[in-house]
Amino acid sequence: MLFRQRTRECSMIASIIMLSATISMDAYLPPQMAWEGKSLQLMQENGPLTTDFELSGGLASPDYSQTMAFVERLVAANPTQFKAVDIGKSNAGRTIKMLVASEQGKFSQGDITNSAKPTLLIQSGIHAGEIDGKDAGFMLLRDIATGKRLDILSRVNILFVPILNVDGHERRSEFNRINQRGPIEMGFRTNANNLNLNRDYTKLDTPEVRAIMAVIKDYKPDLYVDVHVTDGADYQYDVTYGYNPQFASESPAIAKVLDEHFKPHIDDTLMKKGHIAGPLVFVMNKRDFKQGLAGWVATPRFSNGWGDLASVPTILVENHSLKPYKQRVLGTYVFLDGAVSALAKDHTLLKEAVSQEFANKPTELVVQRRYAKQPDHIQFKGITYKNFDSAISGQMEAKYLGKPEFYDKLPIYWQKDVAKAVTVPNAFYIPPAYPHIVEKLKLHGVLVEKVTSNDEIVGLQQAVITKHSFASSPFEGRFRISAEVAFDEVPASSFTDWYYVSTNQDKSELVTHLLHPEAPDSFFQWGEFNTIFQRTEYVENYALEPYARSMLKNNPAMALEFDKKIREDSEFAKNAKARLDWLYKKTPFYDQAYLKYPVLFEFGE
Repeated sequence: MLFRQRTRECSMIASIIMLSATISMDAYLPPQMAWEGKSLQLMQENGPLTTDFELSGGLASPDYSQTMAFVERLVAANPTQFKAVDIGKSNAGRTIKMLVASEQGKFSQGDITNSAKPTLLIQSGIHAGEIDGKDAGFMLLRDIATGKRLDILSRVNILFVPILNVDGHERRSEFNRINQRGPIEMGFRTNANNLNLNRDYTKLDTPEVRAIMAVIKDYKPDLYVDVHVTDGADYQYDVTYGYNPQFASESPAIAKVLDEHFKPHIDDTLMKKGHIAGPLVFVMNKRDFKQGLAGWVATPRFSNGWGDLASVPTILVENHSLKPYKQRVLGTYVFLDGAVSALAKDHTLLKEAVSQEFANKPTELVVQRRYAKQPDHIQFKGITYKNFDSAISGQMEAKYLGKPEFYDKLPIYWQKDVAKAVTVPNAFYIPPAYPHIVEKLKLHGVLVEKVTSNDEIVGLQQAVITKHSFASSPFEGRFRISAEVAFDEVPASSFTDWYYVSTNQDKSELVTHLLHPEAPDSFFQWGEFNTIFQRTEYVENYALEPYARSMLKNNPAMALEFDKKIREDSEFAKNAKARLDWLYKKTPFYDQAYLKYPVLFEFGE
């Protein structure tokens, strides 16, 4: 008894110390609005499986070793319903754990995919400083393990990844994320190789994202929830979340079900527990909120953009960084509770929407969008602010005042306008020299076949690069490429041992985006085919000059073209290298693979 009392006293003292530290550390942030939500009742002060977060009074989050220890405690407390599995290792050698929760103790991939119950995948810590989902998920699973929430596993199966970015999680500091209120020590945004995992959903460079993609491929969750924390402006909402809107979605049937059936239920659940759910939007001008909001449409480098393109129902949660950590974690718990209820109730509708999207085979794919010039308008619960001339920055800045302000008609600019669309081919042919591309496609859940026939195939087309430029600095470890292309027909040939990827499959849109060079998150634009931009065979002038003379003599049309270019292009005329290069390109000795995208296209009639 004395030990327990002293433990509790020590915990209280620690909480007071941490609270003092928190107050001093965030004194520069805008004032907070008072909050007393019913979700505070979810906190367990002292009892079975009390989380480290709760022991700190809602101020701190445990480190990696403490987190893994709690995973083991959960499994030990309820081994019939919980199992921990290793889904991968980070580059620094840390294990990425996932908890599988099932009422009947059926934990295998086959058990989960064949279950009559829907499966919810909860992912936390892809940005390790934004760790709300870890502590909220542990509280939810603790309540299941201790029998408080027996109802949850009677309705759904749960897959829970407490920390995806395990290396970034251990780059802990009080000095990460200057505009976020807690926890006291936060992880870092990127992984051990300084790569942002939520920019890796197409290129799959990181072991962490490859691990979660394998989970999605193998367990086939019905709903994927990715928990983050915002970076932006101040407003009243403490839990914001979203997915690509119906009008800009590649899976509009799924977005419709989320809009009409999931969102109302989740919003109502949050409201009843004292939280305010808001839309996933950003600010056009952070120094002048009233200029309006930016309605973002995620591309497939992001979790929710990938989910939209792959027809995997995905919700991106962005808790409000300026709300206290305790409030954010409790809001996440309530959100997850609402998502469980909505999924249990309407998973059939969601499955039907997924099937509808799989059956839809568009002939055109939007690969790039721009913000509309004319805004829509929404009601919005903001925070009062004033502008002032800053002697520090030398420009006008915004100061939030901590008081509610309601906007009845705030402009919002959605990415409605289509900037670029491409024709969806019937199929792609990938040369045998690119097995790593095939492996990535398979991890995406794409079906790939090998060509075994020796028959000639006619009518294939190849993208030829007509104009290109490389980025001047690396982005996510790669020098990205942008290019313009034209298509040439390929001579009839046998393509034995090549890889064949049909677009007549469930992930048709994803296939096209990954393999089309004009798509911004394609393998091409991430630099997987950069070797086509280098020439490795050259010519000496002493050989080219007499060969070109003979070539022009035997080809009068070419000679006339050459003479015309000399007459009409003065720069060309006086540039010996340009003249010889022009002629070299006309010879059969010129590298025929230079500036030609090696993946071939099969278009329909």
